Amino acid sequence: MKLTETEIEIAEILEKNARLSNADIAKMTNLSIDETNKIIKKLEEQKVLVRYVSLVDWTKVDGHQGVTAMIDVKVTPKRDVGFNDVAERIYRYKEVKSVYLMSGTYDLSVVVEGKTVNEVAHFVSQKLSTIDSVISTTTHFVLKKYKHDGTIYDEDDHDKRIVVSP
Repeated sequence: MKLTETEIEIAEILEKNARLSNADIAKMTNLSIDETNKIIKKLEEQKVLVRYVSLVDWTKVDGHQGVTAMIDVKVTPKRDVGFNDVAERIYRYKEVKSVYLMSGTYDLSVVVEGKTVNEVAHFVSQKLSTIDSVISTTTHFVLKKYKHDGTIYDEDDHDKRIVVSP
């Protein structure tokens, strides 16, 4: 679908900050609030605006444990459906947060979240690896997030140690 420059501008504004009011967006785009409301409604109906989300830094919340893993998956595509069938089977698991078709050595990149490393390992060994089309997996655990979806984590968290030199 072809969008106007104004529709693209509003989508980009909301992508950066979904909490802005429609009145603020109207001011930023020199539109009336009514025009802005109509454009946002159109973008939602056409599934250009899919969902409004918050980005949470869970490392700052005491007692919140969690593990994120990125899993490279090599699969055998099925006749007439290619990778779509196996990708759909994978993304239906509750542990799976994202699935991407990739170029390169592996076919799919799967992002999984669990409470512990063992929970993620159980998912890979008991669920993901047992799918008929899956040939192999390689699991990478996220140790620290520096930047996610354009947002830098701990930007103000600079090393405050005093430099000592002989």
